[in-house]
Amino acid sequence: MINRIREIRRQKGLTLADVAARCQPPTTAQTIGRLETGTRSLSLKWMNRIGAALAIDPELLVRAADDTQAEVIARLTPAGTEPIATPVPAPLPDALYGHEGLVALSVEASAGDWRAGDQIWLRRFDGEEIGRALNRDVLAPRPGGRFAFGRMIDHREGRLALLPPGPGQRQLVIDRPAWVAVAEVLIRTL
Repeated sequence: MINRIREIRRQKGLTLADVAARCQPPTTAQTIGRLETGTRSLSLKWMNRIGAALAIDPELLVRAADDTQAEVIARLTPAGTEPIATPVPAPLPDALYGHEGLVALSVEASAGDWRAGDQIWLRRFDGEEIGRALNRDVLAPRPGGRFAFGRMIDHREGRLALLPPGPGQRQLVIDRPAWVAVAEVLIRTL
């Protein structure tokens, strides 16, 4: 198991001393540091204490070494949706950590409701489930390693019709995509 104490502590902008002081009963920064680095064993009792100190579910503190992390696989540019040559890891919000089938799309140029800098988290569906994405914003693979992003306005006989975001865009038709990823979470910096 891999320990996530340091990662979560830093996301929350806390120091070792902050976490130590928030523990009940309080402990030392050195003890928290040893738990983070694995030089001290992370027991269930410590998981509960640190989880409470960080105001998170204690199970978020550990993950299996083989857990896959969601990746940014495409980006939205002024020229349209483009694949990223080498997918990059995308840290998940705590609320979604551990859920499978997630991918992310980064928005580099504003289009429709989407602003530059947005990160859109999408859940993949395949087979019969694709129809559940009707009237939702989706990412779908296209031939040649490309992607299409837009509102799914039709799904018949294995063909999808997508309306890309922004004014003046033409409808795209995709024949029998392997999967469709439905937008679930928007991360927008302020």
